[in-house]
Amino acid sequence: MTVVGGEQGGDDVGVGPERLPRGVYEKELFRLQAELVKLQEWVRQEGARLIVVFEGRDAAGKGSAIKRVAEYLNPRVTRIVALPAPTERERGEWYFQRYVAQLPAAGEIALFDRSWYNRAGVERVMGFCTEEEHRRFLRQCPAFERMLIEDGFLLRKYWFSVSRAEQRRRLRKRSEDPMRRWKLSPLDLESMTRWEQYSAARDEMLDATDTPLSPWYLVESDDKRRARINLIAHLLSTVPYYETPRPRFELPATPPSTEHRRPPRERYNYVPDHSASL
Repeated sequence: MTVVGGEQGGDDVGVGPERLPRGVYEKELFRLQAELVKLQEWVRQEGARLIVVFEGRDAAGKGSAIKRVAEYLNPRVTRIVALPAPTERERGEWYFQRYVAQLPAAGEIALFDRSWYNRAGVERVMGFCTEEEHRRFLRQCPAFERMLIEDGFLLRKYWFSVSRAEQRRRLRKRSEDPMRRWKLSPLDLESMTRWEQYSAARDEMLDATDTPLSPWYLVESDDKRRARINLIAHLLSTVPYYETPRPRFELPATPPSTEHRRPPRERYNYVPDHSASL
């Protein structure tokens, strides 16, 4: 288990330096995002299959980090996987089955906004699975990931750690902001009262699934700017990508105009010019 971008600490108290200045953050983020585009092209041309798992506390910044990773990438190559609660049929399947269906094919990247590790976190704490199902998951998960890696998948796993005070501040902000209130769920509120249970579940999960073949990387995320920069820089450092040749495109010459006449504007329905009223 490695802490990305800082000294290891608990997430009961804030750790790490003060907030990264915006100008420094934006400049480095853009540089790293340009490298992610190169990584994507390498994945596409080499037929690689890259899986990136994002896990962590509620309001720890997973979603915003995924957004920055995917911002300039081709959605046909890079997919964000954020599955809803399982259906009745899915609850009767092998636990890993619905996640297998979301794995990337050759030349693709899958960013898992939560993953099969739901069983080790929210399902464990909230009682959505039985003790036996949880124990079975902890036994099977290293074998499942070993099979993925042996088959050639590139698997990276990140756990976002946030202090208790910062989590509370972010959840309060969500509750007060009408543009972000949709991000707040009853489970988020429940997580505030079950802090210790989530800590114990996380530690149990790390003990069982942090293996030399498939290690966990912890991201300190009280400062979201630092967390995003540290995550992307680390992810890039773990993949042996290189800049692939890019095809050159030349715009064709504009063809000569014909005698085609467009129908009158009145024939169509245009969107009203709301901008003119500003």
